[in-house]
Amino acid sequence: MSLAERLINNIKGENIRIVFPEATDPRVLGAVVRLKREELLEPVLVGNPDEIYKVAEDQGFNLTDIEIFDPENYDKFDEMVASFVDRRNGKATEEQAREVLKGGNYFGTMLVYMDIADGLISGAVHSTSDTVRPALQIVKTRPGTSLTSGAFLMLRKNDQFIFSDCAINPNPNAEQLAEIAIESARTAKMFGIDPKVALLSFSTKGSASGDMVSKVVDATKIAKEQAPDLALDGELQFDAAFTPDVAMKKAPESDVAGNANVFVFPELQSGNIGYKIAQRLGGFEAIGPILQGLAKPIADLSRGCTEEDVYKLSIITANQFLLQE
Repeated sequence: MSLAERLINNIKGENIRIVFPEATDPRVLGAVVRLKREELLEPVLVGNPDEIYKVAEDQGFNLTDIEIFDPENYDKFDEMVASFVDRRNGKATEEQAREVLKGGNYFGTMLVYMDIADGLISGAVHSTSDTVRPALQIVKTRPGTSLTSGAFLMLRKNDQFIFSDCAINPNPNAEQLAEIAIESARTAKMFGIDPKVALLSFSTKGSASGDMVSKVVDATKIAKEQAPDLALDGELQFDAAFTPDVAMKKAPESDVAGNANVFVFPELQSGNIGYKIAQRLGGFEAIGPILQGLAKPIADLSRGCTEEDVYKLSIITANQFLLQE
């Protein structure tokens, strides 16, 4: 069974409700119609119904039996406002809440927080910050985690890897990097990948020195203390982490070097560059970013996404919900 088939089988019949705040985008509507037709999940659209139906008509999409929530005419809006004010704990007045909740991302995230829906997907139109900010303010991180991070599932034929963090944290410290490594292993398991985690650096086992190397060394130590059963090692250069012959020379005693399948970059710049090189030069399909560490699944699309990207990330987000159950 392929990875796609396994993920689809996981969610079929589970009636998982996923919110789509960008419901006037044709890419989103096309994916939603397909997901509903294939009975993979229950889509919940957010926006003005007339505008949504107009786009659907222009594109030839049938929205029969697909639920639409209009923030301007929502019968539980007062309840939502009160819940938002309470969640923000003095950081938002009722008047401010009524205004901000007219926005699709905030409204949709509150649907998830109030357990009216199980997850949310945005980012086809909005920036990452516009998607992540409501999630951090409302859903927040899962107990035991302190931050969210963005992983990519990298696919090419039979190859499956996790690259992280490639989307959120510009320069994590050692404690944060350790947490990202552990969360990335959790993401790998969701895809049936037995995680072997490499914390990457320009140094392998002391071949170079400096603050940037020390951070990765410290992060490795912290992660091993927090997850002693996890196959994890660092600091490793990418060639030592990936190539067995190089690993034998540079890190012969490592149980991860040469066999890594989860690659944790030391900061956002290298992570973002690395996944794009693998995607554009290496021919890998990059699915994500998959947001890790949140209490409920919120997914961030790229604004350059295709309908197929929306479809696939929806399936992954539904699987994240099952993983958290």
